[in-house]
Amino acid sequence: MQTVHTSPFSGTWYPERPAALESLLDEAFERSRQRTGPFLFPNGLGYVVPHAGPQYSGTVAAAVYRSLEQQKPERIVVLAFPHHGGLRGMAVPDVETISTPLGEVPIDREFAAGFARVAEGRVCDHSFEIQLPFLQRAVPDGRVTPVYVGRTGAEERRAAAERLAAAWQPGVVFVASSDFTHYGRGFGYVPFPADSAVALHLRELDFECAEAAGSLDSSLFLETLEERGATVCGSGPISLLLDVMHLLGGDDLYQATLDYQTSGDLTGDFRQSVSYAALGYFRRAAFDLDAPDREALLDSAGETLRRLRQTGAREAIPVPGGSVALQARRGCFVSLHQGEELLGCLGNCLGRKPLAEDAADLALAAALEDPRFRPAAAVPGPIDIEISVLTPFRRIRRLEQFRLGVHGAHLKLGGHSGILLPQVALNHEWTSESFWQAVARKSMLGPRAWRDPKARLSVFEAQVFSRPGLAGQS
Repeated sequence: MQTVHTSPFSGTWYPERPAALESLLDEAFERSRQRTGPFLFPNGLGYVVPHAGPQYSGTVAAAVYRSLEQQKPERIVVLAFPHHGGLRGMAVPDVETISTPLGEVPIDREFAAGFARVAEGRVCDHSFEIQLPFLQRAVPDGRVTPVYVGRTGAEERRAAAERLAAAWQPGVVFVASSDFTHYGRGFGYVPFPADSAVALHLRELDFECAEAAGSLDSSLFLETLEERGATVCGSGPISLLLDVMHLLGGDDLYQATLDYQTSGDLTGDFRQSVSYAALGYFRRAAFDLDAPDREALLDSAGETLRRLRQTGAREAIPVPGGSVALQARRGCFVSLHQGEELLGCLGNCLGRKPLAEDAADLALAAALEDPRFRPAAAVPGPIDIEISVLTPFRRIRRLEQFRLGVHGAHLKLGGHSGILLPQVALNHEWTSESFWQAVARKSMLGPRAWRDPKARLSVFEAQVFSRPGLAGQS
């Protein structure tokens, strides 16, 4: 057994001088803050992180490592793979310590004791070792366990996932190392031309693959890659991660996209481009706002409508201050009611602006622009405001995965899409099937469109809060 392995990526993939490497990492963390904002969802169970050189994917990778810096896990299990192939099954490198310019990283094999050990030289790969400097910066006291994932069948992968999930305890985090689309003739993958629309096509392809990963269904993820011919190099580690996440969290976990970028975005040359995605898996509670933030959003929406109704000013009044959670871009809907009567409801699924700004904008839109109703701002009497802040979406395949009254639903088929919030079911004597029929009708499709094999069905949850008569009386 080799006692200390000196990483060959020092001086090639990243600087060999400690000060230069530290500076490169600091810059990546700061660019990440600038791109994605200060807020980080708490206590992720797992992550997907890219593994190109830090000068390329480091900013996207830092979105994950900033989360780990906040979270301070005791053990990080890195699911990696050898790009050169040659590994069957899963294995842990038989080495005690790996050395980088930032010092030595002890390799903790205890967590993966049931996996085979192989010589470091057989598996040594940047998919694992490029993560080490980031881990040394973000979680200097964390224990690191690498598991290299080679060629495996579904049953072998699920057995490994059961072993890892059974060994999990609070303080353990799983990280799957993978880049996304490798585009260009050098990669043998040119499904669309490198023209002015290539960046949009890459984003659509990458987000389709990420959406499939968000299902926590490894078979759906792999089927999506096969259907699109997608060149996601770490499909093995991601698939194993999804199986582990399904066992640990199941219906209580949602995948959040923390950041996304391509090398083409950085270089301006899309003839050869690699995509980088940072994904996190969080329990439902991680997406809830605390009471002061909920009150701040209601105040913002209420003051916006009060001013509109009293002066006619179409001016959104954002939250003055608030916590960093209100700087996150989240799916959000604002509904206006008078008693049992709905006066307007508009929102967005993905978050166009920080919540601190978006709630007021949506209150204005619900009062003036919902085409189903006359403008709510002209309705006399007090108006109740209800705000729904959404979790990310999770793809499903079967109706049994939908929980009436808990889940909202999103349907996409062809160029049509529609959404219903979970609380809508409370006002109707609906079954799960009739709920989806209503979503299909809202999508301008036939009531059975949700059964179409090409339809994409997703569920989500919402934190719903309101205050009666908040908008005052005109």
